[in-house]
Amino acid sequence: MTRPSPATAALPAPVDLSDLLEPFASRGVDLGLDRLRAALAEGGHPERRFAAVQVAGTNGKGSITTFLEAILTAAGLRCGAYRSPHLVSWCERISLAGHWIDPDTLRQDLRRWRSIGDHHRLTPFELLTAAAFDRFAAADLDLTVLEVGLGGRLDATTAHPHRPVLGIGAIGLDHREHLGPDLASIAAEKAGALAAGMVAISAPQPPEVAAVLEAQSRRIGAELRWVEPLADAAAGGPPLGLAGAFQRANAAVAVGMATALAERAWPRPDRPLDGAAIRAGLAAARWPGRLEQRHYGGQPLLLDGAHNPPAAAVLRRELNALAPGGRRWLLGIQRHKEGALILEQLLAPGDRALVVPIAGCPSWSCEELAAARPALALQLEPVADVPTGLERLMEKPIGISGSGTAAAACPVVAGSLYLLGLVIPRLDRLPEPRGG
Repeated sequence: MTRPSPATAALPAPVDLSDLLEPFASRGVDLGLDRLRAALAEGGHPERRFAAVQVAGTNGKGSITTFLEAILTAAGLRCGAYRSPHLVSWCERISLAGHWIDPDTLRQDLRRWRSIGDHHRLTPFELLTAAAFDRFAAADLDLTVLEVGLGGRLDATTAHPHRPVLGIGAIGLDHREHLGPDLASIAAEKAGALAAGMVAISAPQPPEVAAVLEAQSRRIGAELRWVEPLADAAAGGPPLGLAGAFQRANAAVAVGMATALAERAWPRPDRPLDGAAIRAGLAAARWPGRLEQRHYGGQPLLLDGAHNPPAAAVLRRELNALAPGGRRWLLGIQRHKEGALILEQLLAPGDRALVVPIAGCPSWSCEELAAARPALALQLEPVADVPTGLERLMEKPIGISGSGTAAAACPVVAGSLYLLGLVIPRLDRLPEPRGG
């Protein structure tokens, strides 16, 4: 039996890397490839010594990475994955053939690369990427899936020189301060990950995004393939291990990537990426914080990062399909995000939201959100911290009148993956996986 992907297992324990990685916020976002390429050359070019594919987009990157990793694992391949951001542990960012990277190994890798990183003034994300590339090169893997951190054209993962297959999730408005003011500008930065001879698989996109992807693919000689969301299980589509109708599009991108790899008999012709492996991988995939049901004090609640307006709109549609209106929310939104638009997309009439600051991150306050969206002000209430917010969230009810299905709808924690990282350690423990 093949080993399950780390995405099927509980998250690893937190690890303190503050002595090796400066806080991301202290340097800020500083996109570019020159520093990292020079550092990788000084470090012996580990990026040239492991096979990789890449996943880009605004939303769905982590899910696509997880689906593809699970498919590759189901096919018997030794697969690695590089993700960002993490929820509770830096070790979530690097998985190696069915295991999270060991904390001591990660520390040793970062310590080894620290002097090179200092020499080339690498950002914390670039330093982590260099160390990850070196570990992937040493790990005897068949293939590694690299999730883009920000953008694509200048993202550190694009320093890998040969990425023959690229998956593209939904592209929407996020990180406008770094990627551009509109969809076309953002799409151009994402399309910068395309390379000559590459096969790119994209989920459905808005027309202005599709036009940019098509034009860039023609210009550089990449093959762009469009995929439609997989059919629902009730209509004969494969069961998915990740909840939500929106995951059908992410799963389709992962299947398209696996198909492109299979066409090239790559990475291993003796381990076919056939229909059985694809179905098994899609069903086995697990990744926290994506419409995930957990429990607190024995009571159910839902977790979803929903950290930008498009993701918030998708989450609201999913919740409406389950039980419209009457939701109780614990919301935390980083200050640089479009908090008012996120709030507007999430809240329905009859909802009440507890607004909590995200420890360690500048956050939207309840007062700021109320001022930005006065029509929603009476649905908002501030709470001081996450422990208080969780206790209040699970009270029945939080200022919601009425009864029945709507009032009893499952509470939701949303607005930031960093908020989920603070909430998850306080939730009831997941059941231990059964041996097989």
